Amino acid sequence: MTIRTMFPSGAGRCAAWLTLPAGNGPHPAILLVHGGGATHAMMLEQYERWFAAAGFAVVAFDFRHLGDSDGEPRQLMNLRRYFEDIDAALAFIAAHPELDARRVALWGTSFGASHVVVTAARRPDIAAAVIQCPILQGRAPALRSGLLHLLRFTGPIASDLLRAALGLPRRYVPIVGRPGEFAFVNVPGAYEGWHSVMPEGYTFDNRVPAGAGLTMLFYDAAAMARRVRCPLLVCISDKETLMDPAVAAKAAQDAPHGVARHYAADHFEVYHPPLVGQIVADQIAFLSEHLRPGT
Repeated sequence: MTIRTMFPSGAGRCAAWLTLPAGNGPHPAILLVHGGGATHAMMLEQYERWFAAAGFAVVAFDFRHLGDSDGEPRQLMNLRRYFEDIDAALAFIAAHPELDARRVALWGTSFGASHVVVTAARRPDIAAAVIQCPILQGRAPALRSGLLHLLRFTGPIASDLLRAALGLPRRYVPIVGRPGEFAFVNVPGAYEGWHSVMPEGYTFDNRVPAGAGLTMLFYDAAAMARRVRCPLLVCISDKETLMDPAVAAKAAQDAPHGVARHYAADHFEVYHPPLVGQIVADQIAFLSEHLRPGT
């Protein structure tokens, strides 16, 4: 059973979903961290269900400014607020009587994998971490379309930063588009892949303030992997379309307790049958070893 709730973060609140397994608590918990611009509605429910069936409590949430959470301007991507929200979610877990704060794992997908690696590197209380189809360098998806593509955003970024400084409405740009379209990510298959994780009838707010892209370009979570002290499972898509998979493989090697698992998948195939079943089974085996559900 999944319970819709909220927790405070900064001056706002994050919409959250708590799924408890059968039996008496306190249960080990997994915090789900979604990818760039994505929301709980975009396929997190299946992971809540599978992990809860394996004996884990699961907490998912929408970052502020996204989905059902508070925050203006909408669709803002802000690293400082991301980490505030993750810390607030971990505080929510620590305060919940049915959840065991000594057995908490982080799970991150796509760009959320970066936030998981950085959080695990700076917090010694994380028991384990799992990342899948990881995007560990913020510049990687945009650079896959070439430097000239990235330079097209110089004007919109400058305009948006000026508008933000003057308190004016933000200058938005699309997050994802088809090849050749003006969007931060426009590699072949990205537009279709993004929409493949949306439920029928869901309206995706496909935009981001242009200035947000500037900080993301210098975000390099892969460099933090060596500081991750907890066990880290890196599920690598060997046909990754948004980043060189060698970056993820090196992160697994750099982490003191890193483990790499390779899958013949592109960035979006990991969410769908037949591969999703194998990947989740590997994740459950890893998490069970380190979080010991049922004890």
